[in-house]
Amino acid sequence: MDTTVLDPLLGQVVDGRYRVVSRVAAGGMAVVYEAVDERLDRTIALKVMHPWLATEAEAVNRFIREAKSAARLSHPGVVSVFDQGRDGDRVWIAMEYVDGRNLRALLRDRGRLGAAEALDLIADVLAALAAAHRAGLVHRDMKPENVLIADDGRVKVADFGLARAATAASSTRTDAILGSVSYLAPELLERGVADQRADVYAVGILLFECLTGGRPFDGETPIQVAYRHVHEDVPAPSSRVAGVPAAVDALVARATDRDPDGRPDDAGALLAGLQAVRDSLGPADEPTELVRRGGPEPAPTRPGPRPSPPRSGPAHLRSESTSRQPVQRGAQPRRRRAVRRRRALLGAVVAVVLLGAGLFWYAGPLRWTSAPTLAGLTESVAAQRAEQAGLDLDVRREWSETVAAGEVVKASPAAGERVLRDGTVTVVVSRGPEMIRIPVVSGKAPAAATAAIEQAKLVVGRSVNKYDEKVPQGQVLGTDPAAGESLRVNRPVTLVVSRGPKPVPVPAVEGKPAAEAEKALTDAGLTVKTTEAYSESVAKGAVVSQSVAAGKGLKRGTQVGLVVSLGPPLVQVPDVIDDKVSEAVEKLEAAGFRVERRGTSILGRVLGQNPDRGSSAPKGSTITIITV
Repeated sequence: MDTTVLDPLLGQVVDGRYRVVSRVAAGGMAVVYEAVDERLDRTIALKVMHPWLATEAEAVNRFIREAKSAARLSHPGVVSVFDQGRDGDRVWIAMEYVDGRNLRALLRDRGRLGAAEALDLIADVLAALAAAHRAGLVHRDMKPENVLIADDGRVKVADFGLARAATAASSTRTDAILGSVSYLAPELLERGVADQRADVYAVGILLFECLTGGRPFDGETPIQVAYRHVHEDVPAPSSRVAGVPAAVDALVARATDRDPDGRPDDAGALLAGLQAVRDSLGPADEPTELVRRGGPEPAPTRPGPRPSPPRSGPAHLRSESTSRQPVQRGAQPRRRRAVRRRRALLGAVVAVVLLGAGLFWYAGPLRWTSAPTLAGLTESVAAQRAEQAGLDLDVRREWSETVAAGEVVKASPAAGERVLRDGTVTVVVSRGPEMIRIPVVSGKAPAAATAAIEQAKLVVGRSVNKYDEKVPQGQVLGTDPAAGESLRVNRPVTLVVSRGPKPVPVPAVEGKPAAEAEKALTDAGLTVKTTEAYSESVAKGAVVSQSVAAGKGLKRGTQVGLVVSLGPPLVQVPDVIDDKVSEAVEKLEAAGFRVERRGTSILGRVLGQNPDRGSSAPKGSTITIITV
């Protein structure tokens, strides 16, 4: 039975404006309908929240956040939001209607994509995400279901329901992480935090799936998949599918680095790297219509009315009737008529000759000549050729990325076409590539620096971070190439952003007396927090461990924790990996430990523990469990 027949919204008008036509899709939060905006007479997608969720404030807030997040973005690769509101117990969003399918359906039909085709598709996804990242938004739920491919080849990113401001995303509540486990970054699984680099990781998984037709990790339970994302590197696509270029393997590896600092800073930086890899591959082996770069093809022009056919039949062939002349009598009238006929014939011959001469002058070699070949010549040589042909030269100048300065780009009329003698040929002479001077952006915020560079008709290719003792963290130090240098239009410029003062290395103090260890840390510019614990191997009063490994760099003033030995005893730590959280807490507390939980609550199981399973720790000390 077609369940859509029973849908009570079909045929109804929501908010007095949107007439529901058909049911398109249903999810855990809402149902999407095809509807008609009766006010503007256009087809839209109407997303209506499930009635049982409309009473939950958090669900409604998330639903409204989706509308606001997408509405903030003005990009052809983001599904547009037109309107949002509430009609009784119905909470709804009116959106752009995309007639097509999602990436999941495409991969289900196709299995996998070729390298060039996959890079072209992911480039469009990254362009949309880059717009979101520039606006300070993190999508947080990138997966094939949220990549829409219209029938005309356009690619659009949908469902910003989990999107949050980048500043808020760093402290996301764990109970709000609802994305699919297979696309979540390790830091999101471990700590419940995310920034733009979490979207970069998810897009790396999307690219892997496009190239191979499958996800990098599988398991019998979601906890097993999550564990592998945290503890294993994403395999190279070429290990699954032969023939994937090494540059594409490297791109996937960089995007899916388990350490967020090893990934590109945002979607724009990943897009720049992807475009470089795509250019190195050359054209696809076979043409594809998957992603049309020029937009939809124009509709064919309707032919104009055909000219009326010539008249046929007797009426068209019939000559005009002649009047009968009276019979002239006498020779003299006949001679006058003969003279008049000869004069008329002579006049007709003269007229024909003059007409022929005129036509010969207008259409023949005396009036017209052929335009010489000027394209590709220097301006001086082109002027000589035009003069030799008896033509004037009208010179116009334009920037050109492909033709050297001073050479003719094109001529009108073109070589071999007809031109009036003593006429004019118009040529466009190259001024060479347009060179843009890089503006001074040091001291600006990255967003302001990006705007200034784009206003100068250049683009920001990527951002790199560099330590600096004077410029505050987050401000732009400069550019590469440097300000004042010149580049061609739309060439990439690298932003160099300050990371603040260079961190100081942490001294090694384990095994040293507590007083000596504290002095070494304070002399290095760090602060110290001391705790005590039992130890069978470290003498009482000596440092058992330090919270930050020796040699690691920290900002001045950062606190380093020291554990000072109280002597034995130690207790073996139980193994709670993959246990339910409640069972793990009960087992650890029964062994005499305190328990501290970190991570998320998506699956309710333990992903890791510290100290590790099988190790020993002082009785009464704290065991940290990582939950997911």
